[in-house]
Amino acid sequence: MILKHLKISRPGLWFPTLWIYLVPFTFNTVFWESANFWIGLVFVTFPLNYLVYGLNDYNDVAADKVNDRKGNFLFGAKASTAILKRVPLWIALINLPFAIYFVFEAGLQMFIVLFFMVAVNYIYNFKPFRIKERPPFEILIQIGYVVTALFSLLLNKLPMLPWLTMAYLSLFAFQAHIAGEIMDIEPDRKAGKKTTATRIGRKKAKLLMLVFLIVEVLVLGIGFQDYVLAGFLAVFAAWLVLDVFVFFKDTSYTVAQMKLFGWAMNLSALLSMLWVLYSGKLLAPVF
Repeated sequence: MILKHLKISRPGLWFPTLWIYLVPFTFNTVFWESANFWIGLVFVTFPLNYLVYGLNDYNDVAADKVNDRKGNFLFGAKASTAILKRVPLWIALINLPFAIYFVFEAGLQMFIVLFFMVAVNYIYNFKPFRIKERPPFEILIQIGYVVTALFSLLLNKLPMLPWLTMAYLSLFAFQAHIAGEIMDIEPDRKAGKKTTATRIGRKKAKLLMLVFLIVEVLVLGIGFQDYVLAGFLAVFAAWLVLDVFVFFKDTSYTVAQMKLFGWAMNLSALLSMLWVLYSGKLLAPVF
């Protein structure tokens, strides 16, 4: 049962919240000596992602039933209705102790940030809003992920991030979400779920993702002079061009291919986290 709930939190997709939580730090800050850092790090892994993906699965039963990439720790569980009915209660029980501690540590501002996290996920998943099926707003609302950076700043008493860093993190969140939509086009269509990818099709969705990647490369290269991270994303963009025009074009990926992409995303996220912590370039835009 514990493993089933862990699977609902999608450990293979923890990297966006982890990545964004770590952005305000560098190795020079010796952050690992702070207890609050580790408590916050634990929170942005299982508890926060259990909230995000648990509410998603609670409201996405039909699409998940026909989604072949689900049912693993990489992409999430295929949980029974009986388990999913209790997920909101478990979310509250798991997250409430953290919330109380964080508000005690950082006050009213932290309460507002945590409330916003819950509100964004409610608006995304539940009627009458259910933004997840109102393209293209289901992409734009991914800006909610950036609140993880604000949470990190408040908990660890760090200075506000530059606006360009926040803009880059938003682009990162948009791009990551589109990647998931592209892999879910078939099951989403079978379940009658509306997303940007189901509306415009696989090829155009990949091209939209490519646009975000190119903008990210420009922001990193020009705005931060971070040629390492920009170069990495440029390679990813080049691969996506080959994907669209040479290899896959408008055909769907197999489950094995999606799992390979998933592991590659986690590896690239780990390496880029280490680079961001080492270089600190995302904290110092050149204009």
